[in-house]
Amino acid sequence: MTDIFPDIPRLYTALAEWMACIVYISILKKHLKGWKLFTFSGGVLIFQSVFLFVTRDLPIVFWIPNMLVAIGMMFLFINISCDITATEAGYFSVKAFVAAELVASLQWQVHFYLWSSENSHVVWEMLLLIVMYGGGFLLIWLVEKRHIPDDGKLNIRQRELWSTVVIGVAVFGISNLSFVTARTPFSGQYAQEILNIRTLVDLGGFAILYAYHIQLNELRVKHELKAVHNILQNQYTQYQQSKESIEIINYKYHDLKNQIIALRAEEDPEKRNAYLTEMENEIKSFEAQHKTGNHVLDTLLASKSLYCIKNGITLTCVADGTLLKDMDVIDICTIFGNALDNAIEYEQQIIEDEKKLIHVSLFAQKGFLMIRFENYFEGDLKLEGDLPTTTKEDTYYHGYGLKSIRYTVQKYGGVVNVDQKENWFELKILIPIQNIVRDK
Repeated sequence: MTDIFPDIPRLYTALAEWMACIVYISILKKHLKGWKLFTFSGGVLIFQSVFLFVTRDLPIVFWIPNMLVAIGMMFLFINISCDITATEAGYFSVKAFVAAELVASLQWQVHFYLWSSENSHVVWEMLLLIVMYGGGFLLIWLVEKRHIPDDGKLNIRQRELWSTVVIGVAVFGISNLSFVTARTPFSGQYAQEILNIRTLVDLGGFAILYAYHIQLNELRVKHELKAVHNILQNQYTQYQQSKESIEIINYKYHDLKNQIIALRAEEDPEKRNAYLTEMENEIKSFEAQHKTGNHVLDTLLASKSLYCIKNGITLTCVADGTLLKDMDVIDICTIFGNALDNAIEYEQQIIEDEKKLIHVSLFAQKGFLMIRFENYFEGDLKLEGDLPTTTKEDTYYHGYGLKSIRYTVQKYGGVVNVDQKENWFELKILIPIQNIVRDK
């Protein structure tokens, strides 16, 4: 592309692009693992090297198409190797391409500074290549790893992808403009000048993408925290509303019992008396149904029970609510409200009423508070990280119920675990009892 000095060897470029992909694949959640990933990676390196080597002498008009094919191979490499969406794969492919351009440009600039093509030695060239590529990509790995979630997902949308693509195209275009023509205000005319432009522009582009990545990550965290906060507020509001509703219902039950007493005094037929006695027993049974020893939990359970009765769902509970006496009201609402809402939402999808079952248990065991939610479950449990995947279509704005539970439980040093046992979904929460008292 220029007669002033030899361009970066195509095999060096292929190696840089491959290593850049490896950097991000090692951080992201992987779809291929073990020998499958090793074999596939080796095949990609060979294919990419052969492609760039074969196309090295094509006319400059084919330069852009060749680079698009190379980026396409990087995209396929990341997309197939990682368990992420195509949009996320595109986003990380652009980042990997700019990182590859930066490391390759920096290495070749140092190489050109130390040797010319006439007096270089292959051993020293290989040593420089290993040091520069190894050190450069290791540094990029260390920098990027801190800002990518454990599950490797940032919920990248089309808007973020296209913003990244625009940045990548601008960086690549400006950094390589001098290799196409020197007749622009942004082109260089001398070898060192051209190398400086390319390396510095690539460095600036990588810095811009890195800053943009941090911003996206912070926005993602803020979005999750905001969603969790909204859930907390909604649960607390729901608790207040439920408390008022239960109080009204209790008043009605009290009035009903008085009416029963009055009716008994007026007439005493045998069948009528038996019917009234049955009504009274049912009222007493409901009153004692959710007497756990914690009025917040009682209110929540009573509210959810009314909803379950209306929708043909059987909700049973064995709980020692006194264990929650030192837990914050909002935290109780968050844990039990979200867990029951998730269970009820799933059971409403079950057709047969006899299978619409939910059971809640709360007890102490060896210094730990154990909370367990079980509901009838059909199908196979699919996990994303350590939590089930949301069943809603809009995954960007949903799936925060269990996250908010985990967030709340972690405040007390506890853990959340989900499991499937035959036809039962099980959500288990384990919290050290001493942490609840200390947090209070």
